[in-house]
Amino acid sequence: MLLAAAEGPAELDLMVERRASGLPLEHVVGWAEFAGLRVEVDGGVFVPRRRTEFLIEHAVDLARPGAVCVDLCCGSGAAGAVLLDRVEGAEVHASDIEPAAVRCARRNVEPRGGRVYEGDLFAPLPAELRGRVEVLVANVPYVPTGDIGLLPPEARDHEPLVTLDGGPDGLDVLRRVAAEAPEWLAPGGRLLVETSERQAQRAADVVTASGLEARVLSCEERYATVLVATLAG
Repeated sequence: MLLAAAEGPAELDLMVERRASGLPLEHVVGWAEFAGLRVEVDGGVFVPRRRTEFLIEHAVDLARPGAVCVDLCCGSGAAGAVLLDRVEGAEVHASDIEPAAVRCARRNVEPRGGRVYEGDLFAPLPAELRGRVEVLVANVPYVPTGDIGLLPPEARDHEPLVTLDGGPDGLDVLRRVAAEAPEWLAPGGRLLVETSERQAQRAADVVTASGLEARVLSCEERYATVLVATLAG
């Protein structure tokens, strides 16, 4: 990948040096492959994980043509870009609190017809989306604070802490999303979040307490666990 990305020996040497220093490969080359798309990823922006493809595959399957979709904690906008690419006529809105992520997501999402907003969770979204969202993807941070130091250095040293730290039990941001989700979801709308296998039942309890019906899906091959929560229609 470095050989293909470098424009000459000098740039290749610089890229090798940056990678050897621990910088994520995706930050070095400026993009990541995600669900068949090349997604731009700037330095300091959360790198989309291959296991998250499991989440977005289910989101795409659940979205009808023309569906109103939201990508919260969008990072680079990878999920939103895939929804726009795979769901005919999808109306996609994405948001993130990190300015660097928003700048990056705009390059991945807006040329495909979506909109990206800067702010905390639902706060920057247009009010007219309330009660209309059919597919809500929220790739919230879910690493417990005490486990951050156990992450690979590529993550803990080069990705924003706000994209990783889910609070003492890893579920703080999910609680906030679940509390507001029923106001934004359409009847029968779904909230999809990634979690860990050990957190799955507690995560399901969180969304159930907000009035959503929860089910847990897993993929051993990608070591992925996804929670799908439905607002009764």
